[in-house]
Amino acid sequence: MQTAAFSQDTSETKPQIGTTQKIGDIALFALPVATFGATLIKGDTKGAWQFTKGFVLTEALTYGLKTTINKPRPDLSNDNSFPSGHTSTVFHSAGFIHRRYGFKYSIPAYAIAGFTAASRVDSKKHDMLDVIAGAAIGLGSNLLFTSEYQQKHMELSYINTNGDHMVGFRYKF
Repeated sequence: MQTAAFSQDTSETKPQIGTTQKIGDIALFALPVATFGATLIKGDTKGAWQFTKGFVLTEALTYGLKTTINKPRPDLSNDNSFPSGHTSTVFHSAGFIHRRYGFKYSIPAYAIAGFTAASRVDSKKHDMLDVIAGAAIGLGSNLLFTSEYQQKHMELSYINTNGDHMVGFRYKF
């Protein structure tokens, strides 16, 4: 008796997701979540709100343009090529870190964002124009909403213990 197998080799008929694309897909979620989480851990609620406003603007512009322009992807899988949503999202996160906390803290985020943009071109989901436009949208949204983080440089304190009064002043350079 012979058994028939009902599986089909789809390697020729269906594009396979490569490692580069998978890493870019993970970065799409990991970088914004890590960035937002870091603002909360730091106690920077103003920064968290600024990040959120920039994120909403980035996503609205990106997906508004995608549905308006309807540019076919290089792999012809759909008409959502311009601009790159992955790139706009990760560059928004990297740009936020840069503008809010300083360039040295943003270097790893920019490396991840650059890799993500390259992964979109490598996987034939976008061309260079798509990822450049996505990066510009992500970085540009920070210009509207993100301000430099101001640490507390001065502190004034007062203590009253058993009738003794003490006033303290501290300044951090």
